[in-house]
Amino acid sequence: MSIPLTWALLAVSIALLLGQALFGFAQGRNGPGDLVLATATALLVSSAVLNARASGILVERRHSEAESFSRLLQALSRSVSPTAVIEAIVHELGAATGADHVAVVQMRPGGTVLDVTFVSMLPGSQTSNTVIPIQQLEPGTTRRLLAAPQRYGGGPLTIHGSLRGEENGRVGAPTVWHSKGDHDGHTPRRGSWRRERPPVIDEQARENEGNARNVANQIAYRLRDAYGLRNTLAAPLEEGESIVGAIVLSRRTGEPWTESAVRLLNGAVGEVSAALVRVYSHQAAETEARTDQLTQLPNRRYFDEYCTLLASRRRATDRVAILGVDVDHFKRVNDMYGHQIGDEVLRAIGNGIQLSVRDEDLPARSGGDEFIVLLRNPAPGVALEIGERIRQTARELDLVDVGVTDRVTVSVGVASELEAGEPISEIVARADRALYAAKRAGQDRVAEV
Repeated sequence: MSIPLTWALLAVSIALLLGQALFGFAQGRNGPGDLVLATATALLVSSAVLNARASGILVERRHSEAESFSRLLQALSRSVSPTAVIEAIVHELGAATGADHVAVVQMRPGGTVLDVTFVSMLPGSQTSNTVIPIQQLEPGTTRRLLAAPQRYGGGPLTIHGSLRGEENGRVGAPTVWHSKGDHDGHTPRRGSWRRERPPVIDEQARENEGNARNVANQIAYRLRDAYGLRNTLAAPLEEGESIVGAIVLSRRTGEPWTESAVRLLNGAVGEVSAALVRVYSHQAAETEARTDQLTQLPNRRYFDEYCTLLASRRRATDRVAILGVDVDHFKRVNDMYGHQIGDEVLRAIGNGIQLSVRDEDLPARSGGDEFIVLLRNPAPGVALEIGERIRQTARELDLVDVGVTDRVTVSVGVASELEAGEPISEIVARADRALYAAKRAGQDRVAEV
């Protein structure tokens, strides 16, 4: 039943009840007590109807909230990459909370920057991606992002035009924001907001290097400045004991966020954190399966998969060369120094190969003391040049610190594509033959076939 119809029926019912009581009183059939009783009955009916209506609205809102959260969970369950996780939640979360913008901020693994995905709910708007160096945040926040000695909980933190609270630098000290206009674009801007005082970290949080809500607070504060946001609601993303970012909602108007929006964001950050842990763990497992654990180079499985993918996408103008690398007399190294020292030698040579090739090339460990390198689009003579660089780098390795006093050398076989579209497997086979030729010629040399 609609709200106008509910009020109309309620008004008619009360009017009829009071009208009948007044008519009886005027005719002398009812006394003052009857009039009072009728009035009280009318008030009770009004209260009952209004309470029922309020309960119905609350149930309807909770049902809508539950449906939104269910859709969010379904989308997350199908996400198999960090990008898919973000795409799965931003639009559902924005629509369900009435946000105009949703920003997902993540600490880049092993880095010192925050990756920001900023999405506008406006039709046809483009997603914006940018980075924030964590050094631009409050020092306590920076430390919490880099290392988390313990896990902190806490729900979303709202930053409105001003925060009510105590003065003198304690939590909730007022922050007044002055806007030159609403911002509906996606490019970070500067100079559009003037702040009198940034949100502050309370004393206890400073002693503990901040807590999760303070980290989300500082991230939201930085986004407000970068994007010209007016009214934000933020919650931290946590991974184990680490705070790894935040989800920030914003709207152009200044009205308070509803309890439903707060609950949805609270639930969303937990589920998004779990989904990100799941996909990152899956990626880590995939990476480990394709990485040689000794040298940290790609293994032969990854090399073969890469070559298969490359072959399916090669253009007529693409060129490929293969280098085969083998450590000379490696059995002698193991016999003389032991397998543990031999592993250190392989690590050093793998690192030397990595430093000798170009960024677009793919070095891998084939197995044992053998390595293989794929060169993409090398100019004439480049394959031989890189092969010689690898040989010289290995020869100049200082292995005294790992206990090897003898010089360690490698032999290198080089094979370049003879004609456009030559199968990579045939180039690999020719590189193997070139490697054997270098071995037969005395080792510590580069040969090409």
